[in-house]
Amino acid sequence: MNKALNVVPTKVSDLHFDYENPRLAEYGITKATPEDEILMVLWEAMDVRELVQSISASGFFPHEALVVAKEDGRNIVIEGNRRLAAVKVLLGGGKNKDLGWAVPSLSQDARADLETLPTIFSTREDAWRFLGFKHVNGPAKWSSYAKASYIALVHKTFGIPLADIANQIGDRHNTVQRLYRGLMVLEQAERDGVYERENVFRTRLAFSHLYTGLDYEGISNFLSVAPKEKETESPVPQDKLKELGELCVWLYGDRSQNLPPVVETQNPHLRMLNAVVANREAVAALRAGEDLNKSYEISRPATSVFEEALLAAKRELTTARAALSSGYDKSHELLKIAGSIANMAEDLYNEMERKANPSQKKTRIAE
Repeated sequence: MNKALNVVPTKVSDLHFDYENPRLAEYGITKATPEDEILMVLWEAMDVRELVQSISASGFFPHEALVVAKEDGRNIVIEGNRRLAAVKVLLGGGKNKDLGWAVPSLSQDARADLETLPTIFSTREDAWRFLGFKHVNGPAKWSSYAKASYIALVHKTFGIPLADIANQIGDRHNTVQRLYRGLMVLEQAERDGVYERENVFRTRLAFSHLYTGLDYEGISNFLSVAPKEKETESPVPQDKLKELGELCVWLYGDRSQNLPPVVETQNPHLRMLNAVVANREAVAALRAGEDLNKSYEISRPATSVFEEALLAAKRELTTARAALSSGYDKSHELLKIAGSIANMAEDLYNEMERKANPSQKKTRIAE
């Protein structure tokens, strides 16, 4: 893409979607997938509606030429699949309206203008730097899984070291290595039969949970995962495959066993899981079916649990005291509860004082 660009008008009917596009790979698209199905995925999952509205109102901007590779005698759009989808939808007109899609009508002149699009012919090898910068580290970022898939494709197909990929696309935060390692861990789990991606409990696989979690000390040690700088297709040692399968289920669930994931969000669930897998007792609890919150409490130091519980109790009692004058209805049941709290507080204070001053006798709480 660093050569002089030659923009060529090409008929839309001669342009084809890229089944190798990393964003489409997330949806199970293969070489055998019909173009109508790819169009359906693009429409439903990738905001093609917005492009349809924009192009119908303003036309196709000539400076947004599609990047096309000639492969197996076909013109494959390796950059601009969403734009191509929007134009195909507009040109499809009534056929697409039959699917319930909101498709604006075009004038005869507007239709004629869209029947050919500006294209730049290149190859995947020549174009990868441009696409990598734009979609991995630039202004039009893909999802983390699509980024990882593209990085792996460039690395394996063209034999380019990860460090060179990172340098070429301006990555200064080890994102390339982290994404690649995450994808290799996921593919290893499938290859070694400890997890099936098709059993993901939710609609989409939250890949960022995995590649982010591998940087956490607890999860990294739980798997004994290779450092991100090591360009290996098997980052997890064989004696940790069982743990890898467990981690995948905790991150993504298992629809075949009706098991939802324990991690729904990175904050706080992923960090909680990181603490759990670093504690043997907490891991045993999670394996036994305890939920993440209870397992996390087991993993926490007793000093932290005690301090937070004491401070929380003080906050709640402060709230109750402030509401006493208008909130207490002279209920004897509530009075009993208050008496029970007072007794518990006295016992707690006396035990704390005994520990703090073991040589002194018990005293009552100071007024």
